[in-house]
Amino acid sequence: MRLLVVEDDKKIASFLQKGLQEAGFSVDICHTGTDGLSLALTEPYGAAVIDIMLPGLDGLSLIEELRNKGIETPVLILSARQSVDDRIEGLQRGGDDYMIKPFSFNELLARIHALLRRGQKNVESGIITVGELQLDPLKREVKRKNTKIELPAKEYALLELMMRNPGRVLSKTSILEHIYDYSFDPQTNVIDVLVCRLRNSIDKNHTKKCIHTVRGMGYVLRDE
Repeated sequence: MRLLVVEDDKKIASFLQKGLQEAGFSVDICHTGTDGLSLALTEPYGAAVIDIMLPGLDGLSLIEELRNKGIETPVLILSARQSVDDRIEGLQRGGDDYMIKPFSFNELLARIHALLRRGQKNVESGIITVGELQLDPLKREVKRKNTKIELPAKEYALLELMMRNPGRVLSKTSILEHIYDYSFDPQTNVIDVLVCRLRNSIDKNHTKKCIHTVRGMGYVLRDE
């Protein structure tokens, strides 16, 4: 699971990155609101931790912009502002939870897990449907036109990632970081091979194709 941390205090950001990585997460760090917005709009994240006082674009405006653009990534606001009015404003403008600095890392980690569980329940309460494809996260079952498709773990993980982000172009780097979570040589063809295998499973023998290549950018799942 990949998380986004937007925090201008580099010491706190490094502390969060180290702790979250030790907890098993992949973590992207940004120190400005502008950079945080750019990443959050182009990469799918499981959750985000966002400070309010940020250079370039403040945290609340960042969150508000994400919500206006339909990005529903769960957001934990991290701030030194302690008043009830500040917390209310943060939640009203799109935050899902609010923590005050200084904070307990264990509590922050517990709150992130709670946000992720809440998000999964919202999605997993029903089957994810994109065109002819259906994916049941609880049963880990995939169907196309009610015909069950058996997928190995990596192909299933890729399809789930794409179905949770329909219409969004996913770069090879983004896919590899979410599925494999390691740095790699940009020239490797591991993602091309994985996409090819997934295509053979879900698009073969179908005139209508679900997975499309966007040259120079990556891959996208569309209902066309």
